Amino acid sequence: MHRIKNFLLICGVVIFSLISLANSQIRKAHFAGHFYPADKTVLIQIIDKYLSSTEKNSIKGRISAIIVPHAGYPFSAQTAAAAYANIDEDYQTVVIMGPSHRSYINGAAVYDEGFFETPLGNIAIDEELAKEILKASSLFKKNISAHTNEHSLEVQLPFLQRKLKSGFKILPVLINEDSPEELAKMGEIIAQALKGKKALIVISSDLSHYPEHKTAKLIDESVIFSLSTLNPTYFLAATEIIFEKGIEKVSTVACGRSAITAGMAAAKTLGADEFLKLKYADSFDSNPSQSSSSSVVGYLAGAFVETGKKAEPFKLILSEAEKTELLKFARYSILSELKNEDPKFDLQKNVLFNQPAAIFVTLKDNGALRGCIGGTTVHMTLYDAIFAYSKAAAFADHRFMPVKLAELEKLNIEISILSPLRKINSAEEIVPHNDGVMIVSENKSGLFLPQVWQQISKKEDFLHEICVQKAGLEKNCWLDKNIELYTFTVDSFKE
Repeated sequence: MHRIKNFLLICGVVIFSLISLANSQIRKAHFAGHFYPADKTVLIQIIDKYLSSTEKNSIKGRISAIIVPHAGYPFSAQTAAAAYANIDEDYQTVVIMGPSHRSYINGAAVYDEGFFETPLGNIAIDEELAKEILKASSLFKKNISAHTNEHSLEVQLPFLQRKLKSGFKILPVLINEDSPEELAKMGEIIAQALKGKKALIVISSDLSHYPEHKTAKLIDESVIFSLSTLNPTYFLAATEIIFEKGIEKVSTVACGRSAITAGMAAAKTLGADEFLKLKYADSFDSNPSQSSSSSVVGYLAGAFVETGKKAEPFKLILSEAEKTELLKFARYSILSELKNEDPKFDLQKNVLFNQPAAIFVTLKDNGALRGCIGGTTVHMTLYDAIFAYSKAAAFADHRFMPVKLAELEKLNIEISILSPLRKINSAEEIVPHNDGVMIVSENKSGLFLPQVWQQISKKEDFLHEICVQKAGLEKNCWLDKNIELYTFTVDSFKE
């Protein structure tokens, strides 16, 4: 009798589960048989082969997020495996973020209930997490249809099923947003919802699309370096600046840049303090028999790791040889203008030169100022900024006559690379002889580089001169409550 009761109880549970599953929303494995094998046995063999053949990195710390590519398995699965091989097996919740290639999305599209199907079985949606995120901000919207015909998230699921313990849940999110502020907010909301959970963020993105093989390496390594800053705004600037160079055949430098930005912000909020490149390849590297070196797509496996170390603000560190090279280039830039040349520059082999940078170029003649122009906002690569501002300092500083060829040889050139501006509450926070200072009113602004402390050592006089000489305001403008004060530091080097 007890056996019969137990049997009936088990049957009831199974039947209830089957009814619940039948009534649930199931997102079908739309790309099985196209991007990856539809046959369960073949799929397991391929994934296990890549995972077992990947050498695990000795990562110190817990991985909070990974970046993985989303092309067809013959091209990108081996690279993706380098990230999946390094994650733990005990994650219970996985937020999968990627771009929508086929649907317009306003904000972030959340798949909030039911299951995602793969040839290896169904994966449940973390419906409680979905509710929490949808409630937290209107930036997140329930949008089931956007996920129906999108491959960027689906191709990640079989890897998770082979790597994680059964029972984990997912939250699929598609993001095509461009606003740095909104992407940062998305990341912070996701991170807050994940705190205290055994959670992983999977960021799905390929890198450069369709340049030739050698060019892809320059683009992708430059973008990868920007990830190492753990600064979402810097990464966005890097991808935008590199793309705007108009490199031949490049349609994007990171199709999932929005997801990467939000995912990086989330990982950083969760405590990630280091980014590791685990593997890089392009489609020609991974599958030369089915690819052409004349048109490739870049693939990255990377991890955001919580090591517990104190995260320092990012600073572009150049060697003495690199500084010397840039100073020579600054001099060449002025000379090219004097000779009426109009050179164009592609990405440089040194990826540091391809990074976004705010700089000033200063010219001196026997110690006396001869020109100084630059910018505090980042809208060019370091190399391009040096070219532009070297010429501007020589020919567009209206305090001086344009530089002539005969005097170029005796001029001394100094380059100052600026840190990001830091808004301060009062002048008391200014550190003399260390900080540059920028004063901003409603429609006027002015600044001094830290080097000016050598001529004006008293803080009050320093600020007076910025107000009058640079901003065209009253000398005590810095005391006005409506005035904004910013400080910055510089890495300066000269001939």
